[in-house]
Amino acid sequence: MNRKRFELEVDQVIESLPDWVLDRVDNLVIVVKERPSPDQDPNGELLGIYEGVSLRDRSADYWGVGPDQITIFRQPHLELGLDERELAEEIRRTVLHEIGHYLGIDDARLHELGWD
Repeated sequence: MNRKRFELEVDQVIESLPDWVLDRVDNLVIVVKERPSPDQDPNGELLGIYEGVSLRDRSADYWGVGPDQITIFRQPHLELGLDERELAEEIRRTVLHEIGHYLGIDDARLHELGWD
């Protein structure tokens, strides 16, 4: 899957988010990169990462900061060796998982929601 198609898959997941999620998004950017940096993942195996202060953990002192960021990594997804349909589903799972962390949802609840 080329970069443009991969980014389109990520965009489609974002566009399909329910209103209860979209209504809460504040100070967040979502980007696609080829691979995680060594600081993000020394083994280069991460599919995505959320970096910031989750909505659950923000307080009145949260202001004047740069946006939180979700990064979805293309090459680790491609290296899974999935067909196009399975790859699209894995991208969806990864984006939803990282959005969940942004919202402050723990892994157990992400699993209950089917976002893992």
